[in-house]
Amino acid sequence: MSWGTELWDQFDNLEKHTQWGIDFVEKYTKFVKERSEIELNYARQIRNLSKKYQPKKKEEDENKYTWCRAFYSTLNELNDYAGQHEVIAENMTSQIIADLTRYAQDVKTERKSHFHDGRKAQQQVEASWKQLESCKRKFERDCKEADRAQQHFEKMDADINVTKADVEKARQQAQMRHQMASDSKNEYSSYLQKFNQEQNEHYFTIIPNIFQKIQAMEEKRIERMGESLKTFAEVDRQILPIIGKCLDGMTQVAESIEPKNDSSQVIESYKSGFEPPGDVEFEDYGQAMKRTVSETSLNNSRSDNKAERPSKGKSKTLWPFIKKNKGSNPEDFSHLPPEQRRKKLQAKIDDINKDIQKEMDQRDALTKMKEVYIKNPQMGDPNSVDPRLGEIANNIEKLQAEAQKFEGWLAEVEGRMPVKSDPPRRTSVLYETQNNTPPPTNNNNCAQDRESPDGSYTEEQSSEVQSKVQPETAESGDEFDDPDEEMLPTIGTCKAIYPFEGHNEGTIAVTEGELLYVIEEDKGDGWTRVRRNEEEEGYVPTSYVEVFLDSNAKDS
Repeated sequence: MSWGTELWDQFDNLEKHTQWGIDFVEKYTKFVKERSEIELNYARQIRNLSKKYQPKKKEEDENKYTWCRAFYSTLNELNDYAGQHEVIAENMTSQIIADLTRYAQDVKTERKSHFHDGRKAQQQVEASWKQLESCKRKFERDCKEADRAQQHFEKMDADINVTKADVEKARQQAQMRHQMASDSKNEYSSYLQKFNQEQNEHYFTIIPNIFQKIQAMEEKRIERMGESLKTFAEVDRQILPIIGKCLDGMTQVAESIEPKNDSSQVIESYKSGFEPPGDVEFEDYGQAMKRTVSETSLNNSRSDNKAERPSKGKSKTLWPFIKKNKGSNPEDFSHLPPEQRRKKLQAKIDDINKDIQKEMDQRDALTKMKEVYIKNPQMGDPNSVDPRLGEIANNIEKLQAEAQKFEGWLAEVEGRMPVKSDPPRRTSVLYETQNNTPPPTNNNNCAQDRESPDGSYTEEQSSEVQSKVQPETAESGDEFDDPDEEMLPTIGTCKAIYPFEGHNEGTIAVTEGELLYVIEEDKGDGWTRVRRNEEEEGYVPTSYVEVFLDSNAKDS
């Protein structure tokens, strides 16, 4: 297919297309340049990392251990590894960036020359056309003048009152006009033939030749793009063998580690050479000693034993100031309390609906474009829009299915939510930590916005946190260190209305419908202390349980 024959009337479009091709070359050159900069920065960071962990003078004794030598050898290999990324950057700069930059300038010059010749040829045709139109108008004008002169002569000749001299003069004037019209006709006919020859040569010889040169230039540009893309891959491929050697070196030094030799080296490094001490002889000082033990000494002995005995799983830190990482959160946000889960699900649904609206807007725009193409085929092919419309329809279907899934979870949560009349509760440090908000540790006076399990808010810094945390440090922790401390009495019972996983320290996991003993009611921080048996107790969110206090506890 030749541009000269198929695109003879697309001069402007070809000019735009070839300019776009040159812009694309420059865009790709910029891309390779940025990739080269990334490789240089990466190599620099790897070298700095290797240098940072190189052994210092005071650490030279570490070389006697095989695992230390293996690590330092790995650092050296890593330094060589960084050098190969510098090679990638250098080769990309010399083989792609510099080459394409020069080529872009050359193709700009060539393109400018071709389109200059095309415009010049177009201007010549347009000038010939204007000249032809001028000859045509002159011929038309002379014919009209000749007709008028002939009519005037015939009128004068028919008038008996006009002298012969006037009639002769009118006849000569008519002959002169007829001669001028005949000359104009010959000139117009001659120039028309000339114009047709020039126009035929323009559209079948000059323009096809120019467009053929432009087509060859464009094909060469595309070929150079392909070569550059291939070079882009080959630059990486060339350093793969050396990279493989670096990795093989790291593997070899890792396999050269000898644990037994290193453990023997520890003996050689720290062995004192002394013999272990012998048995200590018994010295009897208790012949005259009384065997009775006072109550005070007994209590002191018990106290000493208590200090040495480990606690039964109790910790000074009942409140989890550090949230334990349990891995990635589930898609349905089931790890969150109901109100928090509801908000997360609603936000997710809103985001999906926004995406659906965007897709629908694109679909409407493409539909309108297709209608325009149908009415005006010269603007584009209506069928070219169909693949994109099908893709958008699939996206909308997927998003709607996703929205229905989250709406089902939302309906499930809203069906199990506490009633709106539930009293708002304030959140303690424990619940605040579960929501990834670091609790205050030193400043107990600053107010922070926190959200309770049932969705209410408070801006007070709970004094209960201070009352729960400070005694643990201020009273030397005796309350929690004593394994024989008396268990708190039960003040009622409760029933779990929601499941609670209790990942954090100080909390206890409960299942929906489980019955527990209440040993400490909510102090206003949103948490209730419960006990399952003698070994298991902890805090649960108050909004997750239904509490039944004993009458004595209510009176107190």
